[in-house]
This record gives sequence, structure tokens and C-alpha cells, in this order.
Amino acid sequence: MPSLADKLNKVYTSAPVLPYDKNSRIVIMSDCHRGQGNGADNFLPNSPIFQGALEYYYKNGFTYIELGDGDELWENRCIHTIIRTYSHIFRLMNRFYQDNRLYMIYGNHDIVKKRKNFSTSNCTNYSCDVTEPEDYFYKDLKITEGIILENKDTLQRILLIHGHQGSLLNDELWPLGRFLVRYVWKPLETIGFRAPTGSGRSVKLVEKIEKKLCAYSRETNRIVIAGHTHRPVFPNPGSCPYFNDGSCVHPYSITCLEIENDQIALVRWSFSTTEDRLLFISREVLNGPENLSDFILD
Repeated sequence: MPSLADKLNKVYTSAPVLPYDKNSRIVIMSDCHRGQGNGADNFLPNSPIFQGALEYYYKNGFTYIELGDGDELWENRCIHTIIRTYSHIFRLMNRFYQDNRLYMIYGNHDIVKKRKNFSTSNCTNYSCDVTEPEDYFYKDLKITEGIILENKDTLQRILLIHGHQGSLLNDELWPLGRFLVRYVWKPLETIGFRAPTGSGRSVKLVEKIEKKLCAYSRETNRIVIAGHTHRPVFPNPGSCPYFNDGSCVHPYSITCLEIENDQIALVRWSFSTTEDRLLFISREVLNGPENLSDFILD
């Protein structure tokens, strides 16, 4: 099996380049695992938080980048039900697309999006009580394995990936991984077991993945932003320049990375209450902002 470095170097050479500057506003999320609204749908409890966050980012001119596993297509065979369940979410994402502010890469749980016929065979317009025009973004959006953010002024580059590359079960043997999740873990999850793709994932496995990605980032002197592990990572300037945006399926919260004014920050969205006990969706900066230029290693 090719090494992680070989895999990521291949992604780096083929990834599309997205230019940005100090005026750009970018939000990076991953691992939404949007499902069918049933007991195995880990996104369901946080869907109002995600909607509130996305409305904020749309209103404030951010570009939305999704780093894979946006839709749970290991547990679920078809995306039609996911679209119907979260039609309000997809309408909002389509507004980003119409403004040229939506980019996606695929992860292991939605790896089928790399197929050329995915959009034509699986994606239809939104399904609701009224007929809507055929403007669904999956029809035309090019979904890739990676994206490179390039600063227009400094030419500093950031490699965006999902982070499953180099894993035998999640990469090379992903059909087997999908089979196990779909027919073994999904039934167990519906009766209360913690699936290994979420909070039940081994901490040692997460640390192993992080060490490999960190080593690659240090060896190549490239800032790498990934998802996959569901654990946020925000390094100190001068250390290994590997970031992780976390996930949208943390208990009662979601995390993401924001890039603005050539700075990067780790942000958490969650439910909060006012003094009058009114429920609202809050934004909290957990780390940063830090200058991206400070993460270039000598």
C-alpha cells in the first residue's frame, strides 16, 4: 500500500488551487455525517446549530469549505432521503454555491462522490411541499480529494484534505469499511452502542493519525488542515503546522476553523441561554486568531 506521504503528495499535485487574500473570509467544517433523521443519524441533534452557524457565515460573506464526510453514505445507500430530511440545510448551502462560495472535498464516508456519475445518478432537486427549480448544487459542483488555498500576496499554500488517506480500512479497503458500518455498526448504533466512526473511536487510533499527519506537515513544511478524527487540533506557532477542524457531531456543539485577515482561529458553536432563559446559538473562539505566516517552519 502506498505510504501516507505518497498519497498526500499525489493529492497535492492534482488538487485545484483556490486563491485568497487578507480580505477573504473562509470557514472550514467537516464530518457532518448528515443522515436520514433516524436513531443512527449523529448529525440530527446538532442540525439547528449547524444551520445557525451557516446562516451567520453566509450573512457575513464567508466561503464555506467542507472537508469530507458531509453526508453519511456508508450507513445509507442513497442520498435522496438525506436531501429530503435536511432540505432546509441544502437550500442554504445552495445559496453559497450560487454566490461561488461553496467548495467540497470527499472523505471516506462519502467517497462515492468522486464518481463521475454521482450527481446524475443520485442527486435530484429539493423535495418539499412545493416544486422548486432544478438548481441543486451537486449537479455541477466538482468534488475533489483535496484543495489548496494559496495566498495571492505571499503565495503561502495550505493543503486541505479529509485525512483518511493511508488508512487500510478507510482508504484502500473502503468498501469493506462501508460494509461493516452499514451492516454491523449501524444496527448496533440504533440500540445505543457507540459507533467507532464517532465518539467510540479509539483515542490511540486518533493519536496515531494525528502523528502521521503532523509528521507529513513538518517534513514538507506545508500547513495541513484535515478532519476525519473528529478531534480539533490547533497548534502553537512554530510547532508542527497541522490543524484539525473537529466535527459537526460533538455532543451539543460543532467546531470549525475560520480564516480571516490572514489569520486562523478555532471556533465552537453550541446552544446557550440568556439570563431570561432564552435559548440561542452561540459562537465561541477557542484558539487564536493566529497569523498564518507564523506557521511557516524555518
